[in-house]
Amino acid sequence: MERKKRIYEKLKNNPKNVRFEELCKAAEIFGFQFRGGRGSHRVYVREGVREILNFQNVNGKAKAYQVRQLLKVIEKYNLLEDE
Repeated sequence: MERKKRIYEKLKNNPKNVRFEELCKAAEIFGFQFRGGRGSHRVYVREGVREILNFQNVNGKAKAYQVRQLLKVIEKYNLLEDE
């Protein structure tokens, strides 16, 4: 759980400077599964979560609004407490 908190805080403190691969790995750590994608996009889903996360790779970086979407879903579904 400490790892999740550390990742969450890192994303929250600087959502504009997150590497795409780092965002994808964070989603997987929080229980999301890769469900495909096309081109520069990757789609992640999680059982019990209605939202579908769609991340876009722009020159190796994630878009800030997509980082904030992940943070919002983590907060909404209380995924920091989830083990």
